[in-house]
Amino acid sequence: MLEEIRISSLGVIDSSTLELGPGLTVITGETGAGKTMIVTALGLLLGGRADSGAVRTGARTARVEGVVRVGDLAGFAAAVDEAGGEVEDDRVVLARNVSAEGRSRAYVGGATVPVSSLAAVAEPLVAVHGQSDQHRLLQARAQREALDRFGGEPLAALLATYTDLHRRLEATERELDEVVASARDRAQEADLLRFGLGEIEGVAPEPGEDLALAAEESRLGFADTLRSAAEQAREVLSSEQGDPDALATASAARTLLDGVREHDAEAGELADRLAELTYLLSDLAADVASYAARIDTDPARLAAVSERRAALTALTRKYGDTIDEVLAWSQRSATRLLDLDHTDERIEELRAQQADLRRDLGAAALALSTARTEAAGRLAEEVTAELALLAMPHARLSVETRQHEVEAPSPGSHGPLLVDGRWLRHTSSGIDEVELLLAANTGSEPRPLSKGASGGELSRVMLALEVALAGTSPVPTFVFDEVDAGVGGAAAVEVGRRLAQLARSAQVLVVTHLPQVAAYADRHVVVEKSSDGTVTSSGLTVLDDEQRERELSRMLAGLADSDTALAHARELLDVAQETRAAG
Repeated sequence: MLEEIRISSLGVIDSSTLELGPGLTVITGETGAGKTMIVTALGLLLGGRADSGAVRTGARTARVEGVVRVGDLAGFAAAVDEAGGEVEDDRVVLARNVSAEGRSRAYVGGATVPVSSLAAVAEPLVAVHGQSDQHRLLQARAQREALDRFGGEPLAALLATYTDLHRRLEATERELDEVVASARDRAQEADLLRFGLGEIEGVAPEPGEDLALAAEESRLGFADTLRSAAEQAREVLSSEQGDPDALATASAARTLLDGVREHDAEAGELADRLAELTYLLSDLAADVASYAARIDTDPARLAAVSERRAALTALTRKYGDTIDEVLAWSQRSATRLLDLDHTDERIEELRAQQADLRRDLGAAALALSTARTEAAGRLAEEVTAELALLAMPHARLSVETRQHEVEAPSPGSHGPLLVDGRWLRHTSSGIDEVELLLAANTGSEPRPLSKGASGGELSRVMLALEVALAGTSPVPTFVFDEVDAGVGGAAAVEVGRRLAQLARSAQVLVVTHLPQVAAYADRHVVVEKSSDGTVTSSGLTVLDDEQRERELSRMLAGLADSDTALAHARELLDVAQETRAAG
């Protein structure tokens, strides 16, 4: 339950606190005093769109806070915890800031959250209804949604099943259309892949083969040069012609130092190192000679390597920079070709899925429509009974559910749905078109609300509908913003009486201009406008009995001190008190 609403710098309101309690709270005041700003503040707490134009002139930021007592609100504490907020002393503070530049910040239990998270936490707590909701009630979608709400959890479960099947059918039929439409493109792609895979298979490259053959071709192409260089190197290391060479030179140096070893140990060490060098030079000369002997000029092999490299290059020009990349393309393409080659199988599989889903969707649509028809009868009875309590004793509301039957489609069509032997138009919400019809007087034919209801009648129909819905989809707090527009006289008294009855099971907050409604309040709050056009912290005043009489007198006659109006105000309060006492 909402315990308190704090508003600062919103519209004409500078800083105000509205303390709420159980029962019926009525807010009245002169036109322009800021009554509607309270509803605007609630809209912000519920995650509504932030309008920088609502920030009070001269202020940088508007702020709205709502204190919610957790009590036995099912799932509320868990939702707060999920949003990252905290519950303190069984209470949670919800808040919203709106800057003059249009930036908005939201808070749940002290934690900064996205506005969508604030909406998810707060929206189940409050049902707000204004004059715009009356016009929305004229729309077919709003009427269907009202019927679905009245159906409660059983109908909601059927609707969820239908919606899921409808979503899956749409996805299946969309994929089927894409596969069928792209069949020619897929066939062309498959032919190209087969050609490429055939080319690669014909060459049969090995991983890294292009690099190995490049090295071999370079060696074969320069065989004479390599052999000549190796033979000359061997002669320099160890000459077979008796010419001076490195081995002979190192041996001579070793002999010289070996001869003086006995005179100096260091000379002996150098001689030993030269001995190691001669062994190394001898081995190296043998290795070079062996390398030179292995180098052969092989024109046939060179031609074969060049031809093979040309074949590999033809592949790397088309399918990758290297043979390894070509082989990777081959693997991917083989997998893709398997998918493309199964196009016909995929089409048949999707068509089978489509048939199954359409059959299941038809059954779900029938179950949903049956539940709606049953709920429609109950809703009509309850709203008609409520209208009798709202000074419309002869009014009769009916809720009509109908389907739009069409001709049978061609096989495989994505259009109508077969339901219980009939081909029907369907949408994501089912096969039903729901319409509320009102017969306002005895003997009159039921007509659509948009044609058969005056403004005052529409206000009472919406209130009666909300009362009926409260029994199946209850919320802790109801807010009505001048929904009694167009109502007066005895009808206004009955509206007040019914709001008081609703307030026995829920917290009800009403912004009204009708004294007949205000008389039934458990708490009467008046919004007073100061001389400079702003509402200060004392601008929201909870009235005592004497003040209520004066306020009702003002609402009745425009004169707070009129004796006649005061007497009428006392009479209204007495009647309301007797009604509440009678239960």
